[in-house]
Amino acid sequence: MSTNSLMLLNQYEKGYRYNSDTLLLYDFIASFHPKGYLLDVGCGCGILGLLLKRDFPALLVSLLDIQEQNCTLSFDNAKQNAISLEEIICGDFLTTIFHKKFDLIVSNPPFYHKGVVKSENLSLSISRHSSYLPFDQFAHKVTKTLSNKGYFYFCYDAKQIDHVMKALLEHKLNVEDLCFVYPKSTKEASLVLVRARKNSKSLCKVHPPLFIYDHEVFSPRVQAIFNHSHTQSHTCPQS
Repeated sequence: MSTNSLMLLNQYEKGYRYNSDTLLLYDFIASFHPKGYLLDVGCGCGILGLLLKRDFPALLVSLLDIQEQNCTLSFDNAKQNAISLEEIICGDFLTTIFHKKFDLIVSNPPFYHKGVVKSENLSLSISRHSSYLPFDQFAHKVTKTLSNKGYFYFCYDAKQIDHVMKALLEHKLNVEDLCFVYPKSTKEASLVLVRARKNSKSLCKVHPPLFIYDHEVFSPRVQAIFNHSHTQSHTCPQS
């Protein structure tokens, strides 16, 4: 992999902070050489959309987040990295009216299920719990917002794959690519990376598994992904 320019990212100390899930999703999306109009849903500090725009300058990237403080953070991060965006939308994806269709929708959505105790920090709860963006409703809105044959890239809790697949199929989003992520080779899958396409009839390709750790250190593949993302995080005051 070639060396990318350093991505400087401000994050709030007590807000949601990106983790390896987003970087693995970024690498997964990048492997398909995305192009066209892209919408990053639940953008947080903007990391996913900004990394993809950095690597693929021809992409026309819009960011969306329901939390105003995250939209402000994304704007600041885009500015300090000299990255040009189409727009930053502050609103609920499920109720936002879009004036164009997108070729790609990407997201690291909240997927903590109802059995997980919610944080007292409302910002964290919104970013983590699926009750704030139920997947059935999410998939329905994605279908309406994508262009015909458009792509939906996301990551989700691997243990909820049955629910995810059912919702996607019900909303005419056919899964073309799956990659399961495991903490170690001896552990169960914890995450799944998904590429679905609207109105597609292609068969699904299940990619080789991705292991985070090799013994007690990052696996060579994961370390290469982190190196390629080339991000540096800074804590900034809460707005």
